[in-house]
Amino acid sequence: MTRQTAKVKSVSSGDTLILTSLNNASQERTLSLAFVTAPRLRKDGDEAFAFESRDFLRSKTVGKVIQFQVLYTIQSASSKPIELGRIWLQTGESFPELAVAEGWLKLRDNAGRNEDSEEAGAVLEQLRTAEAKAKAESKGLWSTSAKPVQTTNELSDADTFLERWKGKSIDAIIERILSGDRLLVRLLLDSTRHQQAMLMIAGVRAPMTKRVNPSDGKEQPGEEGGDAARIFVEERLLQRNVKVTPLGLTPQKQLIGTVRHPNGSIAEFIIKAGLGWCQDMHSTLLGSDMATLREGQKAAKQNRLGVFKGHIAPQGANNSLVEAHVTKIQSADTLFIRSKAGGEKRVNLSSIRQPKPSDAKQAPFGAEAKEFLRKRLIGKNVRVTIDAKRPAQDGFQEREMATITHNNQNVALVLVENGWASVIRHRKTDEDRSPIYDELLAAEEAAQQQQKGMWSPKPPTAKTYVDASENVQKAKIQLSVLQRQKKVPAVVDYVKSGSRFTVLVPKENAKLTLVLSGIRAPRTARNASEKDEPYGAEALEFANRRVNQRDVEVDVENIDKTGGFIGTLYINRESFAKILVEEGLATVHAYSAEQSGTANELFAAESRAKEARKNLWHDWDPSKEAEEDEPQQQDAGQPNGTNGEASPAPRNKDYRDVVVTNVDETCRLKLQQVGSGTASLTELMSAFRSFHMNPSNNTKLPGPPKAGDLVAAQFSEDGEWYRAKVRHNDRTNQQADVLYIDYGNGEKLSWSKLRALSQPQFSTQKLRPQASDAVLSFLQFPTQSDYLADAVSFVQRETLDKQLVANVDRVGPEGTLYVTLLDPQHSGSLQESFNADVVGEGFAMVPRKLTGWEKAATEVIKALQSREEEAKKERKGMWEYGDLTED
Repeated sequence: MTRQTAKVKSVSSGDTLILTSLNNASQERTLSLAFVTAPRLRKDGDEAFAFESRDFLRSKTVGKVIQFQVLYTIQSASSKPIELGRIWLQTGESFPELAVAEGWLKLRDNAGRNEDSEEAGAVLEQLRTAEAKAKAESKGLWSTSAKPVQTTNELSDADTFLERWKGKSIDAIIERILSGDRLLVRLLLDSTRHQQAMLMIAGVRAPMTKRVNPSDGKEQPGEEGGDAARIFVEERLLQRNVKVTPLGLTPQKQLIGTVRHPNGSIAEFIIKAGLGWCQDMHSTLLGSDMATLREGQKAAKQNRLGVFKGHIAPQGANNSLVEAHVTKIQSADTLFIRSKAGGEKRVNLSSIRQPKPSDAKQAPFGAEAKEFLRKRLIGKNVRVTIDAKRPAQDGFQEREMATITHNNQNVALVLVENGWASVIRHRKTDEDRSPIYDELLAAEEAAQQQQKGMWSPKPPTAKTYVDASENVQKAKIQLSVLQRQKKVPAVVDYVKSGSRFTVLVPKENAKLTLVLSGIRAPRTARNASEKDEPYGAEALEFANRRVNQRDVEVDVENIDKTGGFIGTLYINRESFAKILVEEGLATVHAYSAEQSGTANELFAAESRAKEARKNLWHDWDPSKEAEEDEPQQQDAGQPNGTNGEASPAPRNKDYRDVVVTNVDETCRLKLQQVGSGTASLTELMSAFRSFHMNPSNNTKLPGPPKAGDLVAAQFSEDGEWYRAKVRHNDRTNQQADVLYIDYGNGEKLSWSKLRALSQPQFSTQKLRPQASDAVLSFLQFPTQSDYLADAVSFVQRETLDKQLVANVDRVGPEGTLYVTLLDPQHSGSLQESFNADVVGEGFAMVPRKLTGWEKAATEVIKALQSREEEAKKERKGMWEYGDLTED
């Protein structure tokens, strides 16, 4: 019989090999060794010495080219014929002879009965002699003293195992390759104790391979590149000796760890070949080793290998380093900077996010996080590198993502280290991220473990400021306190004009309007009918640039007739009134300057501004200067802006008829509760329309609208007038962002489309706003923009302007209704709700961490979780690429 050549892919037992063709690795055949039998490896318990027998053959043959000869075949009723024969190694050694001689195989009881050839007879006689000698020497299976290996096939207590072995290198054998990043490993804990476990390769996310769902037997297709990644790893690791270092656990309690063979870490080879992506979630486990994988992925993208074959390098932002000055802190992740060229722009810190306003646990820390950043950066010079630009979309302006350093410290990293920001989890294809992304992830994990900042279990102490300028009575009370203290530490919260500010006094928990004494700054226009006084805009811009959000000191002298405080503001121990006058952006008011004792200083500053011909004095001619009576101080007694508004002050079955009037971009709802309120609204709106159709009522606003003002607004889609509230005001473009308080939608309108809502018959005291804030109970919507947009579209399509029944499960602290929506024609119970339909279509999931009131609704939660599992199996919505929460 002729010999054939093949490569050994794997060994299933001490007497059986899986062979592959040298020309086509996908062609496989099974060869059993003739005349012999070996103990079997079984899930319910291995036969004695089964591992040792298999390992003897494995160590000699796996991955090597051998010659083999089929001596005979046995017909099998359940499968194709079984081939039995012999193999020869390149060293000249042959099997089964070698294994029998070492005692790891024994002859079958019926060996030779079906073979009468001389060659078979000679081989059989040789085997009998070798077996007799192995028995005599108590080798292998015939040993009476050796202890066979005990194998545990299930990792019953993964947490305890990880605690014992985390970070330690363990000898292992790779038993099976499920995909490019998931392996079944045999961990050789000691000479007689082995543990089999599923292992995820740390730092790698490979495409999924085709698999069968055990729950329903349905085949789930694999991702492109999944088989290539599996074969790549299989050729290098299957049944090879490796070193495994456990590092962590997946949410399913599967091990995460590194796998190293003699040539190095398999993760590096997978990434460099473009057969997987870097797994961001493992960054903190790998530490500095993650940088190597990032470099490998970068090279694979550049070479367009594997999953990156269609990769198109993004149009990079201008990554040049620039020096800039921080002019404003908008939030803990957004700030305004001014370059040396003079232009101001807004930038977002790359890859981090402020405490989420939508997260009940994080939101209370937002003010502290912003204050943390303000104290460190406002007015400071920083170095800025633009990492990426996000184009304008979905109503959001273009955003620049930047790395900012101050005193050689990365600002984003400092925020994360102190628990004042979280790290954004980017998509695997998202390259718009911080260059120190892995450091940020490690810092976040450390901050969470140390319970820093917003990760603290204790809620922050709320800082509430009382508006001392709300009326004269309050101002008088606060005045007596401030006059005794002199130079009180404060923070400029808002700049109203060049000489008028809203300041916060933390020590007194007071907010007050401060007017600079001794000077008069030119005014800016307060409405469309007014014009800026010369250099009014320049004075406002200068004040914003120099003092907005800065730590200052205030020295209060008196109050004006509206409750404003008159005094001096010091920035870096220098009077800001003097600075304004010296820049030619204010004039001296002689009387109040004399009263405050600053006349000499201010007149000297004004003289220097005149001589330098600055701003207001650009055409000053000393020869023509005539003495004039100093006008009465105008700025010290009249308000030049608002002082702010005082803050307004077991499962329930609470069914209410409602109409959904608006669904915003985060899937939050606005509801109208059907009843007397909606009937009254119908009557009010009829009178409201009649009122505004009368030409005599076509009167413009008396001045620019302010945030918080209630107005009448003309809706752009139907031209009708509705009650609205101003959310934001754009003085530059003379536009206001309004919210229609009875319906919940909003839009930007020109000031000309607004009128005063001063008529008592239309006031909110007469009829409260009819649009209530609401969220769908027990649901967590996806954070990825495309899936969230699909969810919003579905909710809008199914609920908007329809009369439904809402069960109010809970009323939040701010009055937000947590509701389960029911269609009275189709919903038979709270379990058969619209909320369940949202989950069933894959547009939302059940929160992984439930609050106390959510946990109480056990039947509803179980029903929703069941719908969620169905959506996962059918790959609906957010589950189209598998379980996003799996790892």
